Amino acid sequence: MVGMLSYLISFLGILFWGFRLVVVFCASMEIEFAITPININLEIALLFASIPCFALVLKRNVIGAFAYFILFTAYFGNDLYNCLSNNIGNTETILIDALGVILPLISFIDILVNKNRMGSGEDKKTVWFYGNKEYDREFDERADRNNYRT
Repeated sequence: MVGMLSYLISFLGILFWGFRLVVVFCASMEIEFAITPININLEIALLFASIPCFALVLKRNVIGAFAYFILFTAYFGNDLYNCLSNNIGNTETILIDALGVILPLISFIDILVNKNRMGSGEDKKTVWFYGNKEYDREFDERADRNNYRT
């Protein structure tokens, strides 16, 4: 089972992806919007590359989360570093770049730390009871020897 926090992190990542989709759409249609993409062609490629990453993150795959983290950190991290080191850029740009780095990082850490990752169809709480055939055989042999009704 996946915890509520894991669902929330994944949902926020998908919302951020949708927000970036709106930003790219507005920039490509030349509609004035508060935020502009860093590089529109690279951001379109990032949006398409992040779709399989989201599918793997929702399946709780570490490789997908790592790819998601690397893609978004490579794109947003460079701009965040330049904005913070040169004191250029407005607060919105710094906030969006920070979200672009922090959300994949939290998602990656959540998948690494979460011990309840989905991966096997067995329930650990009941596998000792249903998966113990030797005990069932031993119990059947004892039951055959104890005939109390005769």
